[in-house]
Amino acid sequence: MPERNWAGNVRYAAARRHRPTGLDELRRLVAGSDRIRAVGTGHSFNRLGDTAGDLVSLAGLPQTVEVDRERATVTVAAAMRYGDLATRLHAAGFALPTMASLPHISVAGAVATATHGSGDGIGNLATAVSALELVTADGELLTVRRDADGDRFAGMVVALGALGVVTRLTLDVVPAFEVRQYVRLGLPRAALDEAFASAYSVSLFTDWRGGADPRGAAGRIDQVWRKQLADAPPPPADWLGTTAATGPVHPVPGMPARNCTAQLGEPGPWHERLPHFRLGFTPSSGDELQSEYHLPRAAATGALAALDPLADRIAAVLQICELRTVAADELWLSPQYGRDSLAVHFTWIGDGDAVAPVLAEVERALAPFAPRPHWGKVFTLDPAAVAAAYPRFADFAALAGELDPAGKFRTDLLDRYLPR
Repeated sequence: MPERNWAGNVRYAAARRHRPTGLDELRRLVAGSDRIRAVGTGHSFNRLGDTAGDLVSLAGLPQTVEVDRERATVTVAAAMRYGDLATRLHAAGFALPTMASLPHISVAGAVATATHGSGDGIGNLATAVSALELVTADGELLTVRRDADGDRFAGMVVALGALGVVTRLTLDVVPAFEVRQYVRLGLPRAALDEAFASAYSVSLFTDWRGGADPRGAAGRIDQVWRKQLADAPPPPADWLGTTAATGPVHPVPGMPARNCTAQLGEPGPWHERLPHFRLGFTPSSGDELQSEYHLPRAAATGALAALDPLADRIAAVLQICELRTVAADELWLSPQYGRDSLAVHFTWIGDGDAVAPVLAEVERALAPFAPRPHWGKVFTLDPAAVAAAYPRFADFAALAGELDPAGKFRTDLLDRYLPR
């Protein structure tokens, strides 16, 4: 059981730590606890997963993977990492439609916070969930399904751990496929929309130090990571005014490219190309903080222009900024609820005191665009503004009160943003 989260900026405050080896043991533990939270791989950068009571890891439960070929689904243990699930899925001839930038994260944790990859037509990871099983506050086992529980199900998938301890999830799968990854350099910002629409999954990276864009915007896009289906033609030499990377690159300047998935158009299985980072290597830079804001896709140009006056301030405490697109969904607490979205992701230096004032300026600049934060990253948005950005926020608060009336699964962060 880790003492800290992956980034090291949160020391878990739990009075007791548990690693049950069976479902009945977990149910007794939940039923007998006053405050309890499940911890996965610890990739949240805030205190969403922290508690002063009982902290429980599900890594000791059987790490099962059950493929249903007829229904094209896989049922997986909550604590399994996406990279491990993907390897087994691919061997069975199946794939997930999308993956996050790193495969090191647990399935349940990523789903609970609506973690995502990129693609104009691709939803976040939680949109693949068709059923989930969780232990509720009284220790009972509850299963909910998309086809049977309708609107209520949509409120229970992206749930921030506030409804119970998720033990298993069923995900939709597709036939396995191959991907080629090309990195292009120096994209004019005016070509942003065309770049995003150009391939299956596209990510853009900028350090906000790029100088003047020849087409008038303040900051060029430094790198474009195009993840295209293997049978699609490669980008032409003069694609959107960019140049081709001549060797493998890492999105964070100075970090080793060997940590990243294969580039230069080399074909490979979906799970070895859709993430940016390889499972056996350190993802991102390691020494960092992260923030991310989800904005209406149509507001991309205006939102980036609103950040331009802060470019020097951002660059001074930034390692890299990534722009991705995510399709709309109907999950109540998903940042993509009801709107196609642009995700603006900041990988900051690992100095919280230096980052905090810049983060406040970024949030003020983005306020007119109704930003929705990534629930597992660092943010300081006003709770009323966050609630106003989610049309079903009050419905989720009522659902949490119904399933957990005593606040067993509550944390300080949840109490701030989801008051009872």
